[in-house]
Parts: sequence; structure tokens; C-alpha cells
Amino acid sequence: MSDSPKLTHLNAAGQPAMVDVGAKVPTRRVARARSRVILGAEIVALVREGDLPTRKGPVFQTAILAGIMGAKRTSELIPLCHPLGLDDCQVRIDLDGPDAVVIECTATVTGKTGVEMEALTGASVAALTIYDMCKALSHNIVIQETRLLEKTGGKQDFHHVG
Repeated sequence: MSDSPKLTHLNAAGQPAMVDVGAKVPTRRVARARSRVILGAEIVALVREGDLPTRKGPVFQTAILAGIMGAKRTSELIPLCHPLGLDDCQVRIDLDGPDAVVIECTATVTGKTGVEMEALTGASVAALTIYDMCKALSHNIVIQETRLLEKTGGKQDFHHVG
């Protein structure tokens, strides 16, 4: 039974605890996550004409900045996440069919712990920013399928198949 997966953020007494990464060797770690946002055909048609201008700035450019800022602040949002000095964070937003966009966030660090939470947070914050900036046009916007696509450089690599 000792080889079965265990929750990492619990101590021997079953209480919340930060994972001790002190003995780990720093390695280059990369994680890529995705969120899909269904905006509706009418909003996507406006996007196809050019990034929607708002008082906060163009929607996608603002969402990209928000995603990067969110990734950088992950440890302030998710309990027990280690604060990481990211080497790089890239957010890309692409149209996905007639009614949606796909956001991909890739986070990179040279460190002792992975960056999948930073990539997931970046994609999520970018999606929330798009919702916030487009909600005046529709409240039928749906944020869906936030998921890890891949991670490399830690104990084991992961690549989403599908």
C-alpha cells in the first residue's frame, strides 16, 4: 500500500502542511494549461473584426497581461503553493470555432517544484478577465475545460492525450 498515490499537502497527522522541497535539486520545469471560453457567435464575430476595445484596453491584450500577473501571484491565491520566481510566462489566445476562444498559458521555472498551478492560474485568470470585459455584451459566456496539457522537468512528466 505504500506505493499508492498520497496527497502531498498533509502531514503525518493528516493536517495541512507545505511540501518540504529543501532537499530537491533545481531543474527546469515547464507546464502548459488551457482554458476554453464560449463567448457566443456574436461576440466572436466582433473579435474577428479586431480585438475588442474597452475602457480597460483591448480585451485579449488585457487578458494576456492579467493571465501573466495571475500566474506570478499563484502562491498568494492557492494555499500552500510555494512562491516561485518564474523564468517565463506566455499566454496565447486563439479563436476556436465560431463561438469560442482557447487560452493557453505556459509557465517556466528553474526550481525545486513544478509550475502547473501557475500555468492553470494564468489560463484561469485570463479566462475570467475575458468574461469580465465581455459580460456587458452577454452573461451567457461559459468558461470551461480548464486543464493541464503538459508538464515536464519534475518527478514525472505529463502529457494530456486527446
